[in-house]
Amino acid sequence: MKQIKFLLAAITLVLAVSCQTKEVKYSGNPLFDDNPLTADPCALVYNDTLYLFTGSDEAVPGHEGFVMKKWYVFSTPDMVNWTNHGVKLTVEDFEWASHNAFAGHCVENHGKFWWYVPMVHKDPATKVNEGFAMGVAVADHPLGPYKDACGQSIIADTTQNSIVLNIDPAVYVDDDKQVYMFWGSWNAARYVKLKDNMVEVDGPVQTVEAKNFFEAPWIHKKGDTYYLSYAAHYPSTTEYSTSKSIEGPWEYQGVINDTLHNSPTNHQAIITFKGQDYFIYHNAASKTGGPFRRSVCIDKLEYDENGKIKKVVRTTTGVPEV
Repeated sequence: MKQIKFLLAAITLVLAVSCQTKEVKYSGNPLFDDNPLTADPCALVYNDTLYLFTGSDEAVPGHEGFVMKKWYVFSTPDMVNWTNHGVKLTVEDFEWASHNAFAGHCVENHGKFWWYVPMVHKDPATKVNEGFAMGVAVADHPLGPYKDACGQSIIADTTQNSIVLNIDPAVYVDDDKQVYMFWGSWNAARYVKLKDNMVEVDGPVQTVEAKNFFEAPWIHKKGDTYYLSYAAHYPSTTEYSTSKSIEGPWEYQGVINDTLHNSPTNHQAIITFKGQDYFIYHNAASKTGGPFRRSVCIDKLEYDENGKIKKVVRTTTGVPEV
């Protein structure tokens, strides 16, 4: 009997040590290698899977300027094992668009997935400033197939109270099901309500007042507080403001992410997945990285006891498996 008890104790000890020493797997940063280069992340959670939507930098090393023609989708069940599902949307999918597949945003509503993207409009009659307009593609699943949802842009230079550079849409479906689209660049931010059909504006374009705003808005909510994060200044940090209403006013809170080496742009997504909060961004840390050759990374997002966002600690290890 003593031998059996000793054997059981030994097995228990071995199992305990094994659990304690089990290797923790991490995502690594950047998430992917140079093929493809990824930038301007957006993320959503669907059926216990995190889907990551990105633009893609195609500029060759040393080229000055963005070369962006298409968007990718990736997915993970655990933040470590990622699947590249390939190109799911391109400029050519929109008959009205000509070039520049800049930062987009995908959101779920009515059992469908709506991918809002900015591109330069083909029609010279719409060009008042830089010619960018924003449209939307729709699919029945995050992986598509996606098609142009309305055959025309939703916002363009000719839209009243639009801005010089109509890019970086961020769409949020509020608790009362009202849909809002934020966007902005060159120090100007806007929002507009969308109709229930997700393809038409519902009322006038409103101006957003947020300290230090430069571009790349993102809306998320924790408790009864709305968080508006965005790229500030240029070269950009990521900073944020808060409000008890999605329509503001917005109270400035501080810096989330410092400037990035070799990347003047700073574009974020903030998401909760399996009980963990994440800050998704891009840097230029790949072997051939640069201002126009960026790569997506993920690190932890943490709040203090008052709901303030702590500054992100950027790592090369990334985040652990969940």
